[in-house]
Amino acid sequence: MDTFPDLGSLSDQELKDLIQQLTEEEIDISYRRRILHGKIDILRAELVNRLRKKHEGGEDVITGADVQRLTDILAGRAAGDEPAE
Repeated sequence: MDTFPDLGSLSDQELKDLIQQLTEEEIDISYRRRILHGKIDILRAELVNRLRKKHEGGEDVITGADVQRLTDILAGRAAGDEPAE
């Protein structure tokens, strides 16, 4: 991450330019975040539809692996982390 400049050493114009640069960066990041959230929503909706079809077809919707993954998440273990002993 970039270090924050010494604000006292910047001119008024440099401060304005930095504000503008960071504002534009924030707008870009917000746009990309909204796009990612949209994609995640689409993927989740697809997963829900698939699970609904499995349930209607009599298939298992939740497996032991799903329960173990949820247990790991609730225990604070991220993907790939070893259980604390």
